[in-house]
Amino acid sequence: MIQFLSRLLIRDRDNITDPAVRRAYGMLCGCVGVALNCLLFLGKLLAGLISGSIAVTADALNNLSDAGSSIVTLLGFKLAAQAPDKSHPFGHGRLEYVSGLVVSMLIILMGVELGKSSIDKIFHPQAVEFTPLVGVILAASIGVKVYMACYNRSIGRQISSSAMSAAAMDSLSDCLATAAVLLGGLAGRFWNVPVDGWCGTAVAAFILWSGVRAAKETIDPLLGQPPSASFVQAVEDLVLSHPEIIGVHDLIVHDYGPGRRMLSLHAEVPAGGDFVELHDVVDEAERELSASMGCLATIHMDPVVNDGGVTAETRERVLALVRLIDPEITIHDFRIVPGPARTKLLFDAVVPYRCALSDQEVSSRIASGVQTLDAGWSAVVHVEKGYV
Repeated sequence: MIQFLSRLLIRDRDNITDPAVRRAYGMLCGCVGVALNCLLFLGKLLAGLISGSIAVTADALNNLSDAGSSIVTLLGFKLAAQAPDKSHPFGHGRLEYVSGLVVSMLIILMGVELGKSSIDKIFHPQAVEFTPLVGVILAASIGVKVYMACYNRSIGRQISSSAMSAAAMDSLSDCLATAAVLLGGLAGRFWNVPVDGWCGTAVAAFILWSGVRAAKETIDPLLGQPPSASFVQAVEDLVLSHPEIIGVHDLIVHDYGPGRRMLSLHAEVPAGGDFVELHDVVDEAERELSASMGCLATIHMDPVVNDGGVTAETRERVLALVRLIDPEITIHDFRIVPGPARTKLLFDAVVPYRCALSDQEVSSRIASGVQTLDAGWSAVVHVEKGYV
C-alpha cells in the first residue's frame, strides 16, 4: 500500500536526497500510521470491553498513544523541512530527531502507566471473558502491526530517518505485546489460569524496552556521533581521486539533520607545487563532495615538504615509537624544523578515546621516546581525539 501511495502521491520519489521528497515520505507514512492506529484502538477497545481484560484495554490505549506518536512524527517532518533562516542558519533538520525523541518519551510514559495498572491487576485479579471475536481482533492487530513495522523500517532505511526507525521499533514491540496478550487470553480461556495481569506486565516491559531503544537512536544524533565508516571512506576516496592530493586527515562531520551535513578536512599537498593550481584542485574536490554527497565541504590545504625522504623516514620511526604507547595512535602534520641546538619534530597525535592515559601523559611519553631515538631531537606534540 505504501509503495502504491508513494507512486501516486510523491513526485520524483527516488530522489531521497531532496528534503521535499523526504518530507513527503514522512508525511505519507505518518498519515497511514495515524489511520491504522486509530482503527486498531477502536477494535481493541471493543475487545477489551467485551472481555473485561486490563491487558487488552491497555493494548488499545497503547495504539491510541501510537496514533499520537504518528502525529508528532508528522509535525517533525513538516517542521524539519523548513528552509534555513536568520535564527537557524543551518536549517531545522534536527527537529526530525526531536520528534523521534518525543515519540520515544511517549512510549516510555505509556509503558510506565501500563505497568502500574498491570501490577495492580496481578494483586487484584478479575475474571476475563476471552471470546473468539477478541482472539480474531488481536490476531488481526498483530498482522497490521507487522505490516507497519515493515514499511516504517523500509522507508526509514531508504531515507535514513531515525524518527521512522523509532516508529518501526514501536510497531515491532506492539506485535510482541499483543501476542503476549493473545497467549494470555488463550491460557485463561482453556486452562483457567489468571495471567491477565502478568500479560499486561509483559506488554509494559516490551513497551519500555522499545521506548528506551528508540530514545537512544534519536539522542545519539542530537548529541553528535561519528559518521559511518562507509561515509568516511567515500569522502577519502573522492578527495584522493585527485592525484595532486597525497593524503587527508582531521575529517570532522557536523550533522544538522538528514541531508544537512557539513564537513571539514585537511588535504596534504606538495609544498613545492603551484599553490594557485592546488587551490583550484581543492576547490574542485569541495564542489564534488557537495554535489555527490549532499554536504557543504571545507578543505584546508596542508603543504608537505619533499626532502628526498628524510621527513618520511623520520616520521615512520616516530610512528613506530608512538604505537608502542598505543597501537591505535596516529600522527599527522609531521614537520622537521632544524635549530641551532636541537631539531624540533612538530606533529599532531590522534589518541583513541579508550586510551587510559591522559593527554599530558601521552605527550610526555612521546617526547621522552623521541629523545631516545636521537638526543638532538625534541618533540612538540599536539594531542587530540579523533572525530571519525
